[in-house]
Amino acid sequence: MQEDIENRTMTLVISSSKFTGRLLKATLTKYLAHRKEKKVQKVQKKQAQSRDKPEVQHYGRISKDELERQHGDMRELDIHDKSLRQFDRIARKYHVQYAVFGNDKGKFEVFFKAPREANMQKAFEAFTVTKLKKAQRRESVLGKLAKFKEMVKKPIADRQKRKELEL
Repeated sequence: MQEDIENRTMTLVISSSKFTGRLLKATLTKYLAHRKEKKVQKVQKKQAQSRDKPEVQHYGRISKDELERQHGDMRELDIHDKSLRQFDRIARKYHVQYAVFGNDKGKFEVFFKAPREANMQKAFEAFTVTKLKKAQRRESVLGKLAKFKEMVKKPIADRQKRKELEL
């Protein structure tokens, strides 16, 4: 009798584990199918939205060919400064697109285009203001070095004059 109970218990455990396994498999299959369906719906929704919206323009630095293809007429500016990195942030803020070409002498050609002329004007004004503020705040290393040399030379020159007067 004890053996019969053990056999039935083992049979019950095995059949319940098989049931649990099948249930788990069916649940996972349905879950994965649900996720796949949601992804498909999401892609379809994005495609429908992209058909409704016009093409998004990226502002900031782009290639010259792309800038010319999009707008045709551009403005050109020759710059001898390497601080165009600051301008990138300002260009994005005012929706200005630009392309940069440099040569070996440190001279850059910059091609600009903005949706409105006022945006380009504001971007240039903001860029010049930031450059001026930065120039006023920061003294060059060579300028500091020249001041330091003068401070050192002054006491030495004073000592030499005293010695010449004593002789």
